[in-house]
Amino acid sequence: MKTRTKGTRTAGALLLAAAVALIALSGCETLTDIGTSVGVESGAISGEQADSIKRSAEAVARSFENFTPEQEYYIGRAVGANVVKKYRPSTDSEATDYLNTLGQSLAMASDRPETFSGYHFLILDSDEINAFAAPSGFIFVTKGMLRCTSSEDMLAAVLAHEIGHVQHDHGLQAIKKSRVTTAVTSVALTTAEVAGPKEVSELTVAFEGSITDITTTLMNNGYSRAFEREADNAAVTILGRVGYDPYALIDMLEVMDRRLDPKGLDFAKTHPDPQDRIADIRGMLEGVERKPSASAARDRRYGQAMAGL
Repeated sequence: MKTRTKGTRTAGALLLAAAVALIALSGCETLTDIGTSVGVESGAISGEQADSIKRSAEAVARSFENFTPEQEYYIGRAVGANVVKKYRPSTDSEATDYLNTLGQSLAMASDRPETFSGYHFLILDSDEINAFAAPSGFIFVTKGMLRCTSSEDMLAAVLAHEIGHVQHDHGLQAIKKSRVTTAVTSVALTTAEVAGPKEVSELTVAFEGSITDITTTLMNNGYSRAFEREADNAAVTILGRVGYDPYALIDMLEVMDRRLDPKGLDFAKTHPDPQDRIADIRGMLEGVERKPSASAARDRRYGQAMAGL
């Protein structure tokens, strides 16, 4: 059996890396050409390795198609795991059950009532004012955000907005910005026989870091104003369908505007200015009348569930 030298192995790894990097610029066909002609002719890789590159190119091409519901679920769960790594979940079971009951009712009235594993709502034990919507319906709300509400309508407005992000696949679109890195890493790992232990180790670290990159996009950078507008528009529709006052979304933003620290690391950093959103929502609500104040039963269950927060 012929043994490859370390230099040949390294050259092969570098050629593979260069070939894979060209995917974003040239597409699958160019990568295949590189793998079959440049690689084999230079002697840096074998014909078998060239075939592996071809298969990798096809895998990357497929990775740019839409995620399946199952894939979205596992991505969302991975992102959610990172969220709860940073923020400890609340142990208030009554408030959590209430949040899920209310959230499920709102989700059923959305344009996307079902996800692969259903919607999941979790309270984060943090004084920060924030909320996150991960792919496939994993929704997180901080205690600080809940304390900005004073009625079930206002709480429903928060949840409806986050459901709007899920409905429009905003989290998934944020993830797509990092998918090239993930895809390239995955491809490189499937052809890791070309690389040495050091290269494989580096690729593994890069792969593990991709989910962290995704989480950072959702939690630190936030969505664009266009995405926030879409989620607010969805929230207005959902609230109206269930019977909540859509103006509660404006009420909520006004409270947050008073309480947010412009230099803070929470909602103020990850969302557009509340006044900008309020102006957009008023346009959405033109001609829509406010709904009557909440019923006594609604006030009672809200007060009971939120008492421990």
